[in-house]
Amino acid sequence: MNGSVIDFYYFTGTGNTLRVAMKMAETFRKAGVETNLLRLEKSEAVSINPDHVIGLAFPITVQTASPFIWKFVHALPAAPGTEIFMVDTMMAFSGAVVGPLRRVLRAKSYSTIAAREIIMPNNWYPRKINRRWNNAVIARGMRKAEKYAGDILSGEACWRRVPVLSDGFCKLMLMDSIWKGRAEVGASFRVDLEKCNKCLICEKLCPVENINIDNEKPFDDRCIQCMRCIMFCPATAISRPGKEFERYRAVDLKEIIHS
Repeated sequence: MNGSVIDFYYFTGTGNTLRVAMKMAETFRKAGVETNLLRLEKSEAVSINPDHVIGLAFPITVQTASPFIWKFVHALPAAPGTEIFMVDTMMAFSGAVVGPLRRVLRAKSYSTIAAREIIMPNNWYPRKINRRWNNAVIARGMRKAEKYAGDILSGEACWRRVPVLSDGFCKLMLMDSIWKGRAEVGASFRVDLEKCNKCLICEKLCPVENINIDNEKPFDDRCIQCMRCIMFCPATAISRPGKEFERYRAVDLKEIIHS
C-alpha cells in the first residue's frame, strides 16, 4: 500500500460490516496510517480524494451488493493508479461481487489491491439467536478483519479475478424483479402505534429514504431490506407481518447513528 491516508467508505445494515470496518480501521491506525471511516450512503462518489487509498465495505445481499452500492461504485470518477480495496460481510457465500467489482474499478484505472469476504452472524430474520455461537462467529470475523488489514499494509493481500461467470451472475442478481420483490417485503412492514414514540430513528437510519413515519403507510417501495429500521427500533414497534424472529444487532444503536 502506497498511500498514507485511507478513506474507508462503508455501509452497514445491522452492524456486522461496521464491526469489521472498525477493526480494520483500528489496525491501520495502530500502524500509524490515518484512516477516515465514512458512511457510504452519506458520501458523494465524485468527491473522493484520488491521492488517498480507498476502502469499500458492505454487506452481501442476494449474493451481491445492494443496487445503491453499485450506483456509488459506478459513479466513482476515473482515478489512474489510486489504490482501492474491498471487504464484504456475509452469512454464507456471495459469488456476484468480487470479480464484477474488480472489473468495474479496473475499467476506471484503479489499482485493485485487495478483496476479502468475512462470514458474520445471520441477521436475516433469525428465528432464534444462539448468542454463544454468534459471539464465536464475531470473534473469528474480528481476527480475520485484523489479519486482512495487516495483509493490506504489508502488501500480502490480493484481489483475484473471479471467473467471468460471476459477471453474468451479478447481472442476474441485480435484476429489477429481484429487488422489487424485496421492496415489496419492506413496504409490508407495520408499525405498532401503541409502541411507537415517534423518535424518528427509523427515518434517520434508512439509507434510501424509504420511511416517513407520519404517513398512514410509512414504508415506501424502495426498501433494500438492510434491516436497520426493524432491528434498531428502540421501542420494537416495527414488525413484518407473518414473520417471527429475534432482533439481531452487532453494534449498539448509538454506534450506527454516530459512526
